[in-house]
Amino acid sequence: MKLTVVGCSGSFPSAESACSSYLVEADGFRLLLDMGNGSLGALQRHCGLYDLDAIFLSHLHADHCIDMCAYFVARYYRHEGGRCGTIPVYGPQGTEQRLTTAYEDVPDASSMSEVFDFRTLKSAVFEIGPFTVRTEKVCHPVESYAIRIEHQGRSLAYSGDTGVCPELGALAEGVDLFLCEASFTHGKEDIPDLHLNGREAGQYASAGRVGRLVLTHIPPWTDAEQNLADARAVYDGRVDLAYAGAVYEV
Repeated sequence: MKLTVVGCSGSFPSAESACSSYLVEADGFRLLLDMGNGSLGALQRHCGLYDLDAIFLSHLHADHCIDMCAYFVARYYRHEGGRCGTIPVYGPQGTEQRLTTAYEDVPDASSMSEVFDFRTLKSAVFEIGPFTVRTEKVCHPVESYAIRIEHQGRSLAYSGDTGVCPELGALAEGVDLFLCEASFTHGKEDIPDLHLNGREAGQYASAGRVGRLVLTHIPPWTDAEQNLADARAVYDGRVDLAYAGAVYEV
């Protein structure tokens, strides 16, 4: 599998990166994980607008899904040769209504579903293209899902947004690459069921014996280098900071 970081900034885009969006590719299939603020523009550096095969939305906060409104425009109005066919969009319950409300000026209430095939997430194991995926509901103020993706004996996991919860540890157990949020700073913020810090991400990686940890969703006001040091203090494996354009072969 090939993982490309399209955007990795938390809460709002930074000067260097769009918000959360990650492209996973294998066997010619392209699965996009999240489409936060600014990511649709950045995505076009890595694949064509109409080359995606499926989209996974971990949750419905704007920094993970709002560019779906712009993608609706691209698929509904601007495709050469007419309107695009539908693409599978896996998201929490209410995803279609959330995006329709955010866009507001849709032709009618069902217009989004003319180009997006909305499929409601739950904790489950299922197939997306060549991938076997497992999703688990994690701890966040809105319904939020982490995802594990497996293909030909290799695996990666993406935390989405979450606080500390056992479901995340079980999902990431033994993966080759763990893409984990680290929004908070150890010893500074301590808000249950909201976000992780670098130390907590490192603890998950250590306990789960993951092959490699990549810290992501670090807001512009958080010291990324401190989070990196905190993760390395508790995890002996390789730890990287995600950055826009980074590519990982899994």
